[in-house]
Amino acid sequence: MKLFLILGAINGFLAVALGAFGAHGLEGKISEKAIGTWEKAVNYQMFHTMALLVTGFLMTKIQGAGIAWAGWMFFIGIILFSGSLYLYATTSVKTFAMVTPLGGVAFLVGWVLIGYVVVKFL
Repeated sequence: MKLFLILGAINGFLAVALGAFGAHGLEGKISEKAIGTWEKAVNYQMFHTMALLVTGFLMTKIQGAGIAWAGWMFFIGIILFSGSLYLYATTSVKTFAMVTPLGGVAFLVGWVLIGYVVVKFL
């Protein structure tokens, strides 16, 4: 439980910091399209930061591997989805963008696991 709350806090901090950096530090340095990509990465990181926090709180009510796997899927999704978009936005290397869907799948798996665990145990 504590681990996902800590990961949530760290990712929340990073999402705010990276959002500010994108708005102020990258302006004029990368294209408007790349700024939009950066913003998408920040948004998905923040949405799934909230999912990490919810996972941590749900672990106080629900025991089992499913809830922990959901948290790991959200965390892996942040790294793969948002991380690849941050890299793509700043480098324009298309290989990074090819990783993004894997992060999206991890997010989807996390949400399915949360739904399954809540239906089964609450």
